[in-house]
Amino acid sequence: MGCDGGTIPKRHELVKGPRKIEKVDKNAELVAQWYYCTLSQEKLSRPIVACELGRLYNKDAIIEFLLDKSSDKVLVEAASHIKSIKNVIELNLTDNPAWTGDKGNTKGDKYDDIQSARFICPVVGLEMNGRHRFCFLRNCGCVFSERALREIKTEVCHKCGTSFQEDDVIVLNGTKEDVAVLKKRMEERRMKSKLVKKSKKSKATETTVTSDAVEASAKPSQANDGKDATVIKSGEKRSITFCKGTVNESMSSSSGNDNRNAAGTSKRSAASREEKSEAYKSIFTSHSSAKRSKEESSNWITHTAYYF
Repeated sequence: MGCDGGTIPKRHELVKGPRKIEKVDKNAELVAQWYYCTLSQEKLSRPIVACELGRLYNKDAIIEFLLDKSSDKVLVEAASHIKSIKNVIELNLTDNPAWTGDKGNTKGDKYDDIQSARFICPVVGLEMNGRHRFCFLRNCGCVFSERALREIKTEVCHKCGTSFQEDDVIVLNGTKEDVAVLKKRMEERRMKSKLVKKSKKSKATETTVTSDAVEASAKPSQANDGKDATVIKSGEKRSITFCKGTVNESMSSSSGNDNRNAAGTSKRSAASREEKSEAYKSIFTSHSSAKRSKEESSNWITHTAYYF
């Protein structure tokens, strides 16, 4: 059982045991979560946004993702809960005055301190490097450490003064339990917004239906108000005016006789009036001079084409 050179192998060299679970480097994991965009895997640069699950993104990466979703499946799954730009909140971060960035490391001969972060908590002064838990407010986007919110209990933002509730506090890069709680809150919030939109739409449709009904009922009355309806009966033109429940009727005729009828006169009454002269009365057939006997009256003959 010996190999070349007379060596004798041991058991652990011949029998292969189970593979050891590879441990992820915590420092590398923290750097990937707090210094790089979750979607594009590029360094975080302002404007920086966060989703309702507490993940950090570059805003331009989110916009590109929403415009074109034909990217890598792994990245799409990481941002599948983002349906629009309204689902992310732009963060109001506080710069770290002690952070120099990559200015002094151009030649690669300087130690890159991972513990030094670009942003800090404006209340306590802790660096946002993943060693401490950080939160942001969904209403205003201000970022604080969890220690500051726990020690200084208030319902108003420490930085901008915006009021908030406990449900508005979102943990950045939290644990699996934190993500599960945030996901449940996100689903409840979206369901409420959908119900509110449905109720608004139903109210809008009801108001439009009622307004249409009111207009339809008002149109006939408005059409009759201030307008004249004409009725022709027995050779006379009768105009009826509708105005606010009262009916005013005026009689008018289309010929010269209609004008006499409108003045309230008739053939007999005009001839029998005393104030009129005899010459005027003799015009009418009701006058005594116009009355003739049958002998005095002549026979009228109508000439037609067949008479000759």
